[in-house]
Amino acid sequence: MDLQTLTYLIVGGSFALYIAIAIWARAGSTKDFYVAGGGVPPVMNGAATAADWMSAASFISLAGIVSFVGYDGSVYLMGWTGGYVLLALCMAPYLRKFGKYTVPDFIGERYYSQAARTVAVICAIFICFTYIAGQMRGVGVVFSRFLEVDINTGVFIGMGVVFFYAVLGGMKGITYTQVAQYCVMIFAFMVPAIFISIMMTGHIFPQIGFGAELKDAAGNGSGVFLLDKLDGLSAELGFNQYTEGSKSMIDVFAITAALMVGTAGLPHVIVRFFTVPRVKDARSSAGWALLFIAIMYTTIPALSAFSRVNMIETINGPEQSGVEYAQAPSWIKNWEKTGLITWDDKNGDGKMFYANGERNEMKIDRDIMVLATPEIASLPAWVIALVAAGGMAAALSTSAGLLLVISTSVSHDLLKKNLAPNISDKQELLYARLAAAVGIIIAGYFGINPPGFVAAVVALAFGLAASSLFPAIIMGIFSKTMNKEGAIAGMVSGLLFTSAYIGYFKFMNPEINNADHWFMGISPEGIGIIGMLVNFAVALVVMKMTAKIPDEIGEMVESIRFPKGAGEAQDH
Repeated sequence: MDLQTLTYLIVGGSFALYIAIAIWARAGSTKDFYVAGGGVPPVMNGAATAADWMSAASFISLAGIVSFVGYDGSVYLMGWTGGYVLLALCMAPYLRKFGKYTVPDFIGERYYSQAARTVAVICAIFICFTYIAGQMRGVGVVFSRFLEVDINTGVFIGMGVVFFYAVLGGMKGITYTQVAQYCVMIFAFMVPAIFISIMMTGHIFPQIGFGAELKDAAGNGSGVFLLDKLDGLSAELGFNQYTEGSKSMIDVFAITAALMVGTAGLPHVIVRFFTVPRVKDARSSAGWALLFIAIMYTTIPALSAFSRVNMIETINGPEQSGVEYAQAPSWIKNWEKTGLITWDDKNGDGKMFYANGERNEMKIDRDIMVLATPEIASLPAWVIALVAAGGMAAALSTSAGLLLVISTSVSHDLLKKNLAPNISDKQELLYARLAAAVGIIIAGYFGINPPGFVAAVVALAFGLAASSLFPAIIMGIFSKTMNKEGAIAGMVSGLLFTSAYIGYFKFMNPEINNADHWFMGISPEGIGIIGMLVNFAVALVVMKMTAKIPDEIGEMVESIRFPKGAGEAQDH
């Protein structure tokens, strides 16, 4: 059976599974739509949370980043997984005890202010639209390569599938669909990694193969370790040493910290902890999510290194002298059709050559690495099709979670809690579904017409979460004195500082976007941690200058900090 037929069967089968689950678990009330009825078991919630977080960026892009930049890519691995530790220890059980539906709901109630709620809604919607646009684009890339349809057509198909199960099932449908998507995703990621680890090192576990000796052509030990080989290739081709970073220590720290607190402040991740029955289940589900995420995240460095070696040797040849373009491997010709690989024969010798600087003749998009890895390693067609299904699962699972946050922010936080408090449960559910429909249309537009600065906007989204929502949530839980004036001033100042810094270097003056001009040597990707400190500082100063919080709010904070009860998710 040919690759395209296999891909249609595997991807189509996974779509049918997701839709069937959505029909089975369709929402019948706002509680079902917002928090899946509050009855999701911790293990299932952990798997759904892992699928929610491990988006197309994790499945498709992260291994590509690590593959191309080596050690410097470790900041993403450390930051994104570290954020879950913060969630489990500092936020999950307390937010579950509070028992509301959304992050803006918590901020609005805790700070007894509609203005605080509105600021939180704006932050949540911006962050979610930033992410969902990238997911839709990822769907289009996967479809364009493996199903040989136009990228725009791929985006429309993805929109239709997400629209169906997100609008019909709400959080209840999304949760059980995401459990299935996690299974598809992790299987699709681990199978090629295990195959390649056995082929290159003889070890079944890629994590062990990452530090192992490579096999020679006869299948015996070559005496050369994988990372030594990569360091040698990198030096020979003019790249930085693979195992040595080029970033300063303060920038590595800042980016890692910003990604950690940004992760802990992402609304589509936090809302998952409102879906479990009890407070202790919230902490437990965070632990399960971390375990499920770790399976992929500890494999990413190994897969990245394997792919890097294979890619260089299939382009340049074992002797690093170049390979005739006429005899180029099929994976290069296949990906050239998408425009994500291009060849420019600079010296006219008819040979491809991949290097750093003037000698380089190959332009390779980092996002293709995971999707192309099975082809580069000449794995069976069913493995290639499986990876396509995994990429789709990653993009669709996160899109659904983000879409739900957008819809609940509009229907629950803006309408029910602000503009139209007298609407019925049935009307609120209708508005939530309408908001989801509008959200998917807007996301599809950005997927078809992505801005040229997607990477910069993603960094801005993390910075926004780190510098606006995270401090407000932490102070709301652990401070019995923080008032609405302090919280609002902190969120606004952190938001403005981070936005201005990233906007200045990424959009207004990209030509000076380097360590010589950065504040304390901190790049725009890491400035969210400074924005967080600005938020805390401004909030504390303003709090000292304004009125104390009402007694009943202090009592509410006291009850949150000692989470003994279940904290039933409620609408009042």
